[in-house]
Amino acid sequence: MLLAIDAGNTNVVFAVHDGIEWRGRWRIATRADRTSDEYAVWLLTLFQLNGLRAQDIDRCVIGTVVPAALYNLRRLAREWFSVEPLVARAAVDWGFEIRVDRPQEVGADRLLNSLAAHHHYKGPLVVIDFGTATTFDVVAADGAYLGGVIAPGINLSIEALHQAAARLPRIGIGRPQAVVGRDTVSAMQSGVYWGYVGLIEGIVGRIKAEYEEPLKVIATGGLAPLFSEGTTIIQTIDPDITLEGLRLLAERNPAPILTRTQFRDG
Repeated sequence: MLLAIDAGNTNVVFAVHDGIEWRGRWRIATRADRTSDEYAVWLLTLFQLNGLRAQDIDRCVIGTVVPAALYNLRRLAREWFSVEPLVARAAVDWGFEIRVDRPQEVGADRLLNSLAAHHHYKGPLVVIDFGTATTFDVVAADGAYLGGVIAPGINLSIEALHQAAARLPRIGIGRPQAVVGRDTVSAMQSGVYWGYVGLIEGIVGRIKAEYEEPLKVIATGGLAPLFSEGTTIIQTIDPDITLEGLRLLAERNPAPILTRTQFRDG
């Protein structure tokens, strides 16, 4: 079975695929100082609850945008599952060209999303990921990664608004009943929600104009369903697209070999 690890700025998602389907998905808050033993105690307990064992894992793939977290995630794979993980980075075989000026700077999550989106939906397309940052990534008809747009995530925007304006409260995210708010909270919710809908429609519209061809729009991330309610520009929501990218990447690349030196050094 494959252990896929998607380490984002906010959460680390662990998932197990048995070759046919995903057997489980679990998330924990991202902390760069969390040790491999801490991960193991938490994860192996969840394995037991789902009828899985550490020895069931024969492959591991890691995608991370938090470099400091990689060391202990590697140790987790080596010490607790006895496998050397494949790490998603520009140098591995993606099966497509990365047509940007500095391929090594592109976040692993953006390449993984592009890989899975092209595999499942073909192209050309735009992938919107509602994460800590909101990213828009453009994939050509042949699957090549063409670049994209990075905007502040909605939670970052809400927190910045609260901290910078003394009289504005911290608010939750939701679709307001009306555009014009009749109190402070509803006015803020409207500005955040409809402001982001405008951001989505504006950026996708400009991308389509720049490429002068129809583009499918795929969305992922926890807030994708909420924002798709406010616009018709999003055609498909795929919550597992990053995990699918990890699975497909593992299929394309040979499993790294765990050496005694790696096992000892972690």
